[in-house]
Amino acid sequence: MSALAAKIEARTPAHRDRAVDGLRALALLAVPTGHWMLGGFTLDGDGALHNASPLSSFGFFAPVSWVLQMLGIFFLVGGYASALSYRRHQGSTGAWLRGRIARLGRPVLGVTAVWAVMIPVLYALGVPGTTLRTGATLVIQPLWFVGVYVAVTALTPYCVRAARATGAWAAAPLIGFVAVVDFLRYGPYADAVPSWLNLLNLLPGWLFAYQLGVCWGEKRIGRRGGVLLLAGGAALFAVLLLAFHYPASMVGVPGEARTNSHPPSLLVLALAAAQSGAAILLRERIGRLLRRPSLWAPVVVINLSAMTVLCWHQTAMLAAAVPGSFLGTVAGLTAAPDSLGWVLARAAWLPVFAGLLILIGRYTRGFETPWTRTTKARRAAAGLLAAGFAVFALGLA
Repeated sequence: MSALAAKIEARTPAHRDRAVDGLRALALLAVPTGHWMLGGFTLDGDGALHNASPLSSFGFFAPVSWVLQMLGIFFLVGGYASALSYRRHQGSTGAWLRGRIARLGRPVLGVTAVWAVMIPVLYALGVPGTTLRTGATLVIQPLWFVGVYVAVTALTPYCVRAARATGAWAAAPLIGFVAVVDFLRYGPYADAVPSWLNLLNLLPGWLFAYQLGVCWGEKRIGRRGGVLLLAGGAALFAVLLLAFHYPASMVGVPGEARTNSHPPSLLVLALAAAQSGAAILLRERIGRLLRRPSLWAPVVVINLSAMTVLCWHQTAMLAAAVPGSFLGTVAGLTAAPDSLGWVLARAAWLPVFAGLLILIGRYTRGFETPWTRTTKARRAAAGLLAAGFAVFALGLA
């Protein structure tokens, strides 16, 4: 391990921003950790798995989601990296954008195509159809992020122009827009507002942190801006939680009428602002810490496998839970997440899930690299399989 760390250290360019890479790795690790700890299963009478959440039983567990919901950081560093990449790109904007989209799309196409093949095989082996639908829902759940990320990435040229023209104030209209939509859907006129209005928050809600990242990359946010974001975001978060009674959980809770994350509410933006401010203020300290090769090496490995972690972490959990369902009720795995004992047992399962993810990633990492040897026919077949899986996972078939 020391030799590997030294090798990675030697190959790291001097200009590499280690702090930003470290923040990205932290946000990436929060995704599987959050899904593994805040999502569970129950078994029905036929031995099929159904999704469940410990948040349904433990309201006090909600603050954990404040720590594990780090998509604000992910969009922040995404905007930062995109701003730098766009500035350095020598070709056309279209060529730059196609390259970014291809890097995101290949792993998504890979995981959905593989699952399209796996579903009939698993069904033939005796896995209940309900379990397969539960699994498909979990696999497709984090992939919404990729679609949103593609959309905000496409807006990078406009975000850069806005950052250069108005600085960090370029993000202000986005938070204002989300506030207006929240007032309409939760305020005194909520009964007269159509349900589709919620979707209006989807793009500006996540573009907010991305725009902050672009401003950061364009050197339009410094330490003073970081302080304002941290203090203002924390204050707004407290007001929304205590005075306006927003749901405490940053992720959806089964049975609850309101959710903060799908689409993002103003509370999500408040948290993203506070997280972004903290990241900006801690940048130099994180960078110094990651000068240690032993800490820098895992950051590099995680970043090189970013889409593999995002696309396959739910499959890793299912690789343990589906066989476990044939054994009956297994603590922390297939048992209902309704006791503190489940929380402790699930924490004990995390190394198993992580090990399975590493094993799966060994064979699926190739989806992140360019498909130079893949024929058009194979790409078309992968696309058809992916579309079939999406139809199944969304309950359309």
